[in-house]
Amino acid sequence: MEVEPILTGKYPAKAHCAKVASYLQSRHSAPANPVLYLEGQKTHFKEDNDEPQTFRQRRHFFYLTGCALPDCYLTYHIPTQTLTLFIPPLDPASVIWSGLPLSSEEALSKYDIDLCLPSTDLPPQLAQLALQSQQPHLYATGTQTRYTEAGNPLLLPSDFEKLKDVIDECRVVKDDYEIALLRHANKITAEAHAAVLKSIGSAKNERELEAVFIERCIALGTTEQAYHGIFGSGENAATLHYVHNNQPLAGRKNVLVDAAAEWECYCADVTRTYPLNGKFDDKSLAIYKLVEKMQNECMGMMKAGVKWEDVHALAHRVAVSGLLSLGILKGAGEEELVEKEMSTPFFPHGLGHYLGMDTHDTGGHPDYDDEDDMFKYLRVRGVLPEGCVITVEPGIYFCRFIIEPILKEERGKYVDKEVLDQYWEIGGVRIEDDVVVTKEGVENLTGARKQGIGG
Repeated sequence: MEVEPILTGKYPAKAHCAKVASYLQSRHSAPANPVLYLEGQKTHFKEDNDEPQTFRQRRHFFYLTGCALPDCYLTYHIPTQTLTLFIPPLDPASVIWSGLPLSSEEALSKYDIDLCLPSTDLPPQLAQLALQSQQPHLYATGTQTRYTEAGNPLLLPSDFEKLKDVIDECRVVKDDYEIALLRHANKITAEAHAAVLKSIGSAKNERELEAVFIERCIALGTTEQAYHGIFGSGENAATLHYVHNNQPLAGRKNVLVDAAAEWECYCADVTRTYPLNGKFDDKSLAIYKLVEKMQNECMGMMKAGVKWEDVHALAHRVAVSGLLSLGILKGAGEEELVEKEMSTPFFPHGLGHYLGMDTHDTGGHPDYDDEDDMFKYLRVRGVLPEGCVITVEPGIYFCRFIIEPILKEERGKYVDKEVLDQYWEIGGVRIEDDVVVTKEGVENLTGARKQGIGG
């Protein structure tokens, strides 16, 4: 798919509004005159400071407008399919500090909307809706709306519950424009990972690798990271969301880099594990190859209609087989070790999650109350639909906090402690790619090199 021709067009806000409206009306009894209403994120200031906090647009608002400006509002009149964006009016006092804001004419040219009005026109516009012969029914999100059931000054019939869940579900399947945005975020991310790999030989501290990654992203056009990057060397890589990124690299074998760019509110999510001295040693390479096999076999199984729990279970089966062949697991056959879930201490997280405007995107329906440790942290449950984007991120970790208590349990008999002691310093290996699920399989959006300098 060519990205540039797609991204030269407008973000398909009206198509998203229509999709949400259709889903809403198909799942719920629809009133005669429904209107979607959302408020964008407001400008917030740092506590005891006149500096604004870093702005992050509300994702549901962006999904229906493509607008990343603060202090905006939208209405979408479902019967006429009219999308109106309300933007802050010109404030002469702020122009001297911040320059001219986007005008209504510029907004109409930039965004896929029908009308653009100053936000000062919002109350009279809503009041005008209320005076229609067929009174509108407002759909909004209660926690992000100043008009609540307890105090709606317009007394419009309103529903503050359904809209959020509906948009959550609509965001799961991506259109071509969204996939193009994710592809571009991955392109920037791949170049940033390549820069990190080149700098490993000269870097002395984890923070230098993080600095290289962020510099490349900014140089390539984005100032936003999809999430706080992980640059964990040695045993730090055993911490799944390690964020300190400040330890020296000397004396350590490998570094796990989980970092990605955000482009126009859409996130990549990529992890690579690199050797620090130019080449994996034998044990690091063995773990790397095992994780690579887990990922390859899972991707080979994936296509629309496949149950994600089954793919996750396959990753664990491959992990058990590999850990058994390396001698880390012992004392039973593969089937018994799978039944005892002996891979879970070494692979404690879910295989992946939906990806989009959020790194852990909506619609996955996780069940964190699941009593089965193998599935407890799986962020996506159920069948994969065609067009969803999901990460595939198996890993093998040697986390003392998780594994050492198990050595004292009955299950400890399945772990060869002497062999295990040879692997602690590896910390962890994770490989993560972002894929689009298709009818026949998957399309990998991630181009970052997987193996390190020497293999």
